[in-house]
Amino acid sequence: MKEHTLVLKSISCTFEELNENEQLLISKAKQATENAYAPYSHFNVGAAVLLDNGEIISGTNQENAAYPSGLCAERVAMFYANSKYPNAAVKAIAIAAFTNGQFIELPISPCGACRQVLLETEIRYNQDIVCYLYGSTEITKVQNIKTLLPFCFNADSLKVK
Repeated sequence: MKEHTLVLKSISCTFEELNENEQLLISKAKQATENAYAPYSHFNVGAAVLLDNGEIISGTNQENAAYPSGLCAERVAMFYANSKYPNAAVKAIAIAAFTNGQFIELPISPCGACRQVLLETEIRYNQDIVCYLYGSTEITKVQNIKTLLPFCFNADSLKVK
């Protein structure tokens, strides 16, 4: 038996400590929460994706009474970005959540399904996707999605050995 240790490297900071481009991406994610369709959970999530062509694509969570027919903001933004700009690599994503009249205090993290989709995009373009997880009291910056999903399922998992 062999023991392994995983290390999650991230940076915690405030909004003011980020550069102008990072602030803009987070602001777009926060703005996107206004357009979320979350009549059941009242947990509005917004995501903003920065592409290497300079475009920023936003997405919101879309709930449905027939759970789990809805979609998370991260996947809405990512699928739209990949569909509209199939040749543009994703450089970064910011995620924010708003509930009970305010943004959540601690950073929000993508669910497992969203992490898988983000990782697939990172692999597809062979480029790290920086991930900004917004909380009103702190922001977590992760350098790539693989960090969020260390035991990932990818194309290599489908190969018979």
